[in-house]
Amino acid sequence: MSSPDTALPPAAAQPAEPLTPVANALVEFLAEARVPTEHGSFTMKLFREKATGLEHVAMVMGDVRGSALVRVHSECMTGDVFGSLRCDCGPQLHFAMNEIGKRGSGVVVYLRQEGRGIGLANKLRAYQLQDQGMDTVEANQHLGFAADLRKFDAAVEILSALGISSVKLMTNNPRKVDTLREHGVAVEERVPVRSDVQPENERYLDTKARKLGHHIDWLG
Repeated sequence: MSSPDTALPPAAAQPAEPLTPVANALVEFLAEARVPTEHGSFTMKLFREKATGLEHVAMVMGDVRGSALVRVHSECMTGDVFGSLRCDCGPQLHFAMNEIGKRGSGVVVYLRQEGRGIGLANKLRAYQLQDQGMDTVEANQHLGFAADLRKFDAAVEILSALGISSVKLMTNNPRKVDTLREHGVAVEERVPVRSDVQPENERYLDTKARKLGHHIDWLG
């Protein structure tokens, strides 16, 4: 079997499409480079959020102008990097990249808002509370935070800069769908992101379904 780069070696790569300027932008473009993965070759485009200094990423494959298959994914170091079984973040990220690879085009917008916006230190404190019996929402609230502090306006601007106005959105979260639509992005379709249920994440998934309204209909 040929590697993902066989069809498009570095020397044959097409020049990147110019980004669309966004008036009064919340984010600024910094850099880009080709990043080969097991799912295919992506162009990683790096953006800085001006107000916070956070650096967000768009992993782009193929021609995505107009309509695109999109995953808006919030950073989860424990799940994405270290493979934690407490959540389904890593499997969701790899599901999205795999779907884009099979189609040959799409975008993963990777937002640096760890722990639903509370940061890594507080996320670990929340984990300790969960080990004492709280669910994810209760733990966040015990620490003085809302259940979900994430914002998706930076993702909307990144999509706009990429020339994307319509998406097939890979998510189980109705809030992402609503937020993108409120900001003028047409959501043509919500693509469910299924993941395996395990003893370590069953309560986490159940809490997302019951308390946060996520569409998780495979828990049984």
